[in-house]
Amino acid sequence: MKHVFARVTGWMLLFLFMLSLTSGAQLIKGKVIDATSKLPVEGVTVTVLPAKIFAFTDPMGIFSVRASEESILNISFSSAGFESRVLSLSALKNASYQVALDARAVELSTVTISAHGNNPYKSISRTDIALRAVNNSQEVLRIIPGVVIGQHQGGGKAEQIFLRGFDADHGTDLRLEVDGMPINMVSHAHGQGYADSHFIIPETIQSTDFGKGPYTASKGDFATTGYVDFNTKNALAENTVKLESGMFHTFRAMGLFNLLNAKAKEKQQSWYVASEYRYSDAYFDAPQHFKRFNLFTKYNGKVSAHSFLTFSATGFRSEWDASGQIPGRAVDKGLIGFYGAIDPYEGGLTYRTNVNTQLLTSLSNGDIIKNQLYYSNSHFDLHTNFTFFLLDSINGDEIRQKEARNLLGYNGSYQHIDNIGTTRLNTEAGLNIRSDMTHNSELSHTVDRFTVLDRIKLGDITELNIAPYLCETFNFKRHLSISAGLRFDQFYNKYNNKLCNDTILPGIGVYKVNAHTISPKFNFYYHANDNTQFYFTTGKGFHSNDARAVVAKNGYQVLPAAYSADLGIVFKPCTNMIVNTAIWYIYLQQEFVYGGDGGFIEFSGKTRRVGFDFSGRYQPVKSLYFDLDLNYAHGRSRGNAKEQNYIPLAPIFTSTAGATYASKKGFNGSLRYRYVGDRPGNEDYSLTAKGYFIIDAVINYTKAKYEIGLVINNVLNTKWKETQFATETRLKAEQYPVNEICYTAGTPFSAKLSLAIKF
Repeated sequence: MKHVFARVTGWMLLFLFMLSLTSGAQLIKGKVIDATSKLPVEGVTVTVLPAKIFAFTDPMGIFSVRASEESILNISFSSAGFESRVLSLSALKNASYQVALDARAVELSTVTISAHGNNPYKSISRTDIALRAVNNSQEVLRIIPGVVIGQHQGGGKAEQIFLRGFDADHGTDLRLEVDGMPINMVSHAHGQGYADSHFIIPETIQSTDFGKGPYTASKGDFATTGYVDFNTKNALAENTVKLESGMFHTFRAMGLFNLLNAKAKEKQQSWYVASEYRYSDAYFDAPQHFKRFNLFTKYNGKVSAHSFLTFSATGFRSEWDASGQIPGRAVDKGLIGFYGAIDPYEGGLTYRTNVNTQLLTSLSNGDIIKNQLYYSNSHFDLHTNFTFFLLDSINGDEIRQKEARNLLGYNGSYQHIDNIGTTRLNTEAGLNIRSDMTHNSELSHTVDRFTVLDRIKLGDITELNIAPYLCETFNFKRHLSISAGLRFDQFYNKYNNKLCNDTILPGIGVYKVNAHTISPKFNFYYHANDNTQFYFTTGKGFHSNDARAVVAKNGYQVLPAAYSADLGIVFKPCTNMIVNTAIWYIYLQQEFVYGGDGGFIEFSGKTRRVGFDFSGRYQPVKSLYFDLDLNYAHGRSRGNAKEQNYIPLAPIFTSTAGATYASKKGFNGSLRYRYVGDRPGNEDYSLTAKGYFIIDAVINYTKAKYEIGLVINNVLNTKWKETQFATETRLKAEQYPVNEICYTAGTPFSAKLSLAIKF
């Protein structure tokens, strides 16, 4: 009893001590808006001077900071892309605690480093998206430092993604979202985590929020190497019509149009529509007849004194023919050219409809409640041939992967900010619910695209993921921030097998497997001075596996864990330069992966990767911007003999860099390179996936009402292989199969002109 009394007394004394610390401080609350759109601005750095006490605006543009009266001389407001403002406390009171920031050209000098930012990549992402032009949907992913992508299906299929020594296939180990809605598809016909981001119109992207490693409690499935969340614009500054025409019969038309007038903007209401159509025959010997249509609309508005509603809808459709992957020996023998094809019937059709609604509510005490509902209906139909005549010497090995999917989900969170003395506490509790339902997910052996010879898999997939999470962040004055998070994921997998001759499952029927995992996170940020931040982040992540694989294995290793850590530094050696560098480690448990291209389950053991990332940004003058990313990864499988433990296709050294000249009026543009080094094609490195070095250029002439542009891909006309796979294949006239590198050729020199009219 004495011990209990002593503990209670101790807690009461501590509470009274904390109260005494806050007695001389006052809470300053306010709101920051965009002077043009009148909409809230998130992520603005609010600094009390001279005490240098930091705070950041939340999604409602609201900030709160506690400081003693004698420590408040001025309050500074700064954010990349906005004119900084410094106000006295009396001036802030006279403005009813609302601050309007004017837009300005992005400058590195306005980027601040603080331990309370809680994302060491935010300063990089903000400047990149503003200063580096995004010319097509592929550039959307290339904007992320360290990400390498490859296309091997005529532009219609999701890109193959490489990051931190991972061949993440089409998204298995990188989580992709747009406005909080998932892009990755679980148990997809073409493979786990399939992430087709082509429904995003590049001109609608406002910013990207990305992080490397599984260190964010709100990000679960697929966030092994990290996550990317694309944020579309809430409002348009002007209407735009853009026309593009290029080599290889490439055409594109794009439009952005406001649907509300200036009076609605004053009431913080915005609604716009965007659309694009693209056609290209591409550079292959056989025309690709690629067609894509996108339609996007978004409403964002203040619906009450403390609530904002955002509604968006997407319509997307792609159709194409493809040349696929070809074996090097077919080119060497003169059977086809470097840009040729073996199976002329490869190609696909895909379409997707999205509806996304978010309600953001600010309570009287400053707490934030987020509620989001989203729905997606998608269809996918792909015909490929990777092995040609290996299995069927008469008809060939062409396969069809097809599915129809309904995806329904909910994201909710509650954010509470409190102060204990000079320590700021940020508590976030959230819930993610996602339900995927596919109908007639199919893998079939076909010929000439239309004739089905044999069905390999056919069934309906139902997958439900329920995940509550909690994250607590302690901001100790201005020097230190510690964040601890915990996430619980529960999965319910069900597969209704409709094939009696399924090669893995014993027969027709419903198969079920449930599984769960707990993922702790820990992030440590130390603000050494105004120009330097050190960080150590560590945590556990995972990626789910295809429901067809996990039911076949009775749920064994359904959710293989990834254990990861980063040790890094963000610093500004001078006001117009910022550097982010880190060493990292990832250990991945053994896993089962559904081999979607062949209809079988592939087993891989434990893997370990260590690496180094470097990102540097330099702006010597306002109009000139340099960026450089260097990435090294050393990966090996565990438990295999030395020299037999290479990870196939895992990138070792990659780099991108560019120089951008930005001018509001007149000539502007960029010159960029991307480099990928040689990497192992198979486990013993007897086959090599050859690297490449490509240079691209963009030149624009910009005026207030129009812009003329020229985009040149592969300036040096380098002959290169964009995607490569070690594959056992057999050609029509061959008696025996050959295991070698098969590849899809990368684009040769190509040019595209554009004209944009703004009004």
